[in-house]
Amino acid sequence: MDNQRDRKENRAALPLVLPFVLVYAALFIYPSLQMLATSFTDGALTKQGAWVGLANYERLLSDRGFGAALRNTLYFVALTVVPGTLVGLALAMVVNRLRGYWQAIALSVFFVPYILPVSTVTSIAYLLTDSPNSPLGGLAQAANGTTISVWSSAAWFMPSVAVLTIWWTVGFSVLLFLAGLRAIPKNLYEAAQLDGAGRWAQLRWITWTLLKPITILVLTIQLILQIRVFDQVYLMASQSPSRSATVLVHYIYSVAFQRNQAGYASAVAVALFLIVLAFVVLQFQLLRIRRSK
Repeated sequence: MDNQRDRKENRAALPLVLPFVLVYAALFIYPSLQMLATSFTDGALTKQGAWVGLANYERLLSDRGFGAALRNTLYFVALTVVPGTLVGLALAMVVNRLRGYWQAIALSVFFVPYILPVSTVTSIAYLLTDSPNSPLGGLAQAANGTTISVWSSAAWFMPSVAVLTIWWTVGFSVLLFLAGLRAIPKNLYEAAQLDGAGRWAQLRWITWTLLKPITILVLTIQLILQIRVFDQVYLMASQSPSRSATVLVHYIYSVAFQRNQAGYASAVAVALFLIVLAFVVLQFQLLRIRRSK
């Protein structure tokens, strides 16, 4: 009886999920398989190429442009993923302590940048920092006291984009952490206070412990988003002479649309997918090992 009922429910659910499956297959699965097949050819954007096997992947190993883009991407990930998660957690704890209108105002202030388009965000950042006379233009200074233009400086460009990205995206992390904080029963804190636990002990053994699933989720989302960074880096680099911050997605765009090498660009895209997959799997494994201890 149960098996027959399950089969009836599955048949009833099939027409409901079939449109999504068809759209997903047409817009994601088929293009992904096509990209994988193209990566084994020397094709261009407008024509199919000849089969070259693993030649494109062998080229990656000696391509200095790919190596520089990979280093810049990993550097950006290091500057944004963990710092952005910690900033989101800290801001969520501050917002959680507020009440009434103050909490709504604080949450709006942190979340409003997240809903802005990237072009608006980068335009605001450039207007605030483009010259020594701008509101934030004098923050970065060299040892001799001269003001540095962060968007044309190879050393300051990527950290500046990282700060911009954290400010832009931290609102979503704040919402996730705030939902996790509100789900923690208040009686746990009351019991801890009765046992003489201070704020640090409560933070370590209650808040941090119960927020681990949310933290893992935020870290995973941030890792996937930041390793695929493109928009803000491309737009800020286009406003200045700096070209020292080519990231992987920017490199794929350059190879595919500027050099018209769709086969090699597809190989770089496949490599990026494997890098993201490897990072996510490694992160989950490390967190699982840490929880088991």
